[in-house]
Amino acid sequence: MTHASEAAARPVARLPVNITPEGALRELADLRRKLAEGARRLGAFTEEDLAIATTPADEVYREDMIRMYRCRPTAARRKGVAVLIVYALVGRYQMIDLESDRSFVRKLLAEGIDVYYIDWGNPTRAQRWLTIDDYVSGYLDNCVDVVRAREGVDKINLMGICQGGVFSTCYAALFPHKVARLMLTVTPLDFHGDVDTPTRGSGYMNLWARSLSAEDIDRLVDTMGNSPGPLVGFSFLMMNPIGNLTKYSIDLLDILDDDKKLLGFLRMERWISDRPSNPGEVVRQWFKDLYQGNKLIRNELVLGGKTVNLKRITMPVLNIYAEGDVVVPNSCSQGMKGRFGTKDYTELGVPGGHIGTFVGGKAQKVLAPSIVKWLTAKRNS
Repeated sequence: MTHASEAAARPVARLPVNITPEGALRELADLRRKLAEGARRLGAFTEEDLAIATTPADEVYREDMIRMYRCRPTAARRKGVAVLIVYALVGRYQMIDLESDRSFVRKLLAEGIDVYYIDWGNPTRAQRWLTIDDYVSGYLDNCVDVVRAREGVDKINLMGICQGGVFSTCYAALFPHKVARLMLTVTPLDFHGDVDTPTRGSGYMNLWARSLSAEDIDRLVDTMGNSPGPLVGFSFLMMNPIGNLTKYSIDLLDILDDDKKLLGFLRMERWISDRPSNPGEVVRQWFKDLYQGNKLIRNELVLGGKTVNLKRITMPVLNIYAEGDVVVPNSCSQGMKGRFGTKDYTELGVPGGHIGTFVGGKAQKVLAPSIVKWLTAKRNS
């Protein structure tokens, strides 16, 4: 067989896609059309279209930069099941009420739950010396007392989210006589849980925080005072740098001709870009005592001269974790039975990630209904 016949006998390598000049020109024309249409849509959206946290609410308490709001009821109220929601300092509370059709707050209101929430505001240089105890035994305690007085009860239902869950856990341990039920959502409790169970994966934040030296942390706080919001935001973006780059190009192109998806994207970006600063001393404690020292789960955390002992949490506890969470690994929030002083302990996994817990379609079908059922269930006390 000649070389020519051998070459002819070989199979011709084919590209995985059929690219032709005509097809490439059509795709380019479609892209130009889509970009033009997307630009028109973006220019047509109003401030009202892009608004987030639109559930009507009234301010019922203020102190320094913080505000507490009560949502206006939308259904017949269930007496005795009001909830105070405590969000994290590293993000804004609007995540619980991002859009009207995927609002966790609205779902609770529709079931007759009276909802209060705290807006921690944006600390100035004057607040750089605030500690975790100032938030827990100061601001949070004052908010709890206002809710108790307004609702005419001795104990309230407290719901903490992420960092706010840590604050709520500390509060329930220090002030158990003021808490009827404790709900924790995507909350880190065992900050070294990913070390003890490495096969379940570690979070970027955990690895980064433990890699810092005490000198690094002190230098950061002493130099900056408050940790700037953009720095906090950047640290979260670095958990998925490639995904956070492509979402502004490939992902965005895919939704330019879908108003609903495009508005959802823009509202989420609005929330993401609004990162408040964090008081320097809170940052110092958060890294040293929790991420590095893991003092909360060990009952060694001291706030205001008092030890936070989880065994003092004797009220019912509902601990909710996100099955796909990469911010707070499941190993850091799951498996807490026996850690608290209560026998009435329930764990609930919801589909999705850290933020998807509150805005994801699958999670929304589970989260609010499960909380309402748990809150309204009769218990032996």
